[in-house]
Amino acid sequence: MARKRSPLEYWTFKALRGLLHALPRPFCLALGRGLGLLAYGLDTRHRRLAKDNLRTAFGRGLADRERDRIARASFRHFGATLFDIFKLAGQGPDEVAKRVSVEGAEHLEAALREGRGVLLFTAHFGNWEVGSVPISRLGRLNVVARALDNALLEKELAGVRIELGAEVIYKGRASRPILQALRRNEIVAILIDQNVLRSQAVFVDFFGKAAATTPSLAAFHLRTRAPILPVFCTPAPPRGYRLKIHPPVRIRPEGVFDRDVLKITRTCTKIIEGEIRERPDLWLWFHNRWKSRPAGAP
Repeated sequence: MARKRSPLEYWTFKALRGLLHALPRPFCLALGRGLGLLAYGLDTRHRRLAKDNLRTAFGRGLADRERDRIARASFRHFGATLFDIFKLAGQGPDEVAKRVSVEGAEHLEAALREGRGVLLFTAHFGNWEVGSVPISRLGRLNVVARALDNALLEKELAGVRIELGAEVIYKGRASRPILQALRRNEIVAILIDQNVLRSQAVFVDFFGKAAATTPSLAAFHLRTRAPILPVFCTPAPPRGYRLKIHPPVRIRPEGVFDRDVLKITRTCTKIIEGEIRERPDLWLWFHNRWKSRPAGAP
């Protein structure tokens, strides 16, 4: 659960959001990119982490100069993404919908007609929040998220997600609300690309190295038989987005729960890896993805 901290963070956020509301969107995007580049220059720890992660993922196949470029672009993209989320949320869902082209809506519509709810998975890639608007127009959308440490900020962020069409289900007490949502034939979206504690993880290959990954997506699918669909929302010129809803992931279970969880999680993680390989600058390379290690590993 979120914990209350100094209200300074909260009021800084409120002031920033008020500023973004007043500025034209192109200026907001440019400001976000600029602050992202400033963070790249000042945040030594995360800059080094991003470059180390790129070295882990691509090895010697990526020249130092290209690794530096992708790391810098990742910071730049993240700054623009954050600013655009808050800017677009303030403009209302109709304005957001105009800026997002949708491909593959028929896959989600067909999955909902099965009546078991739908499990969407995505990553911190592109602009994962903005995709909520067109998805929520196809069915009621719930997103699984971790609460921020600052309770005041978390309340604001939850409000932004509601403005973008999504209800929030918080990690740590998510099982019952997720099952209830699926029984109501609703949509549940889970981001599965971040490190989790070893005690809560299954380890699957991600860019050639074992990565601690949440088994929740696979576990809920095995329990409910709700279809699993990959979804990614990426920037599209000139200042819009493209939401691509992929066909359901078809994996034949073997009947052994742990083995099936591993198989499904491995398959879905590989789909995310494929998207990142195509446009590596759109992923958060400064996240410590390989922090948790398997038992006995260095």
